[in-house]
Amino acid sequence: MRHLIQTTDLSTDEIDKILSQANTHLQANTHLEEEPHHTLKGKMAVTIFFENSTRTLSSFEIALKRLGATVVRLDVSKSSTAKGESISDTAANLNAMKPHAIIIRHKNAGAGEHLAKYVSCPIINGGDGAHAHPTQALLDLLTIKNHFKTSLVGKKIAIIGDIKNSRVANSNIELLGRYGMEIILVAPPHFLPSTHLQTTADLKSVLGEVDVLMSLRTQTERHDTQTYGSLKDYAHHFCITKDMIKDKNIIILHPGPVHRNVDIEDEVLKDPRCKVLEQVTNGVAVRMAVMEHFLL
Repeated sequence: MRHLIQTTDLSTDEIDKILSQANTHLQANTHLEEEPHHTLKGKMAVTIFFENSTRTLSSFEIALKRLGATVVRLDVSKSSTAKGESISDTAANLNAMKPHAIIIRHKNAGAGEHLAKYVSCPIINGGDGAHAHPTQALLDLLTIKNHFKTSLVGKKIAIIGDIKNSRVANSNIELLGRYGMEIILVAPPHFLPSTHLQTTADLKSVLGEVDVLMSLRTQTERHDTQTYGSLKDYAHHFCITKDMIKDKNIIILHPGPVHRNVDIEDEVLKDPRCKVLEQVTNGVAVRMAVMEHFLL
């Protein structure tokens, strides 16, 4: 039984097929008069999110419904986990109901891998702690590839912000690096992991050499103590502003939710070079392709 816990669970050939299928879905969805292809009709998936989510949860559920699958959302606040049931017992009980897939998000790294021991269907990781968020990295890769329409080898991306606590950063570092992108980590020292990659605390110093800026949300919920003077102080150095990007030939990404005027300035969010909403659109198509890959 195969699971999608992190990007390394997929070969490059598999990723290429998933992205190609996602583009097929994107193209089909531009023609609203066409009937959707219900390739997953008769399949049932459970979503169980132990952390709040807007984009990822909705994206998975919309993806599954567009493919004709039945979706059962487990309300964690009303589930037996609130009564003290262990997550492994929850998984075993859900598995006894014979779903075809379980999609999970959890605050603890490794939760999906732990659950995989107790089920006989694919576990799809919707984000676990500061560990991995594979479908986010896939949709980011699709957004970048569709923009440049060429090989990504030698293209440069600056990942900016709370990298140490970011599952999005971890997954993107592996995946984008695999496709030949050069990665620069931009953050204050206490937001940087131990790494072999190029790092800097000076965002302006790399703007002339990068093709992509990926801003990350400050993961305040993962901090034991506040590690910066204020969000205003942080934004002064790391917020992407209109004055900063001027007329540069770059694109700007963010996994959401965006802290406006802390991660990205309001005016930049309106700029056509900002692909935040395109990422959301691409996320549904990527998750459609991922679910087909694991369930067909």
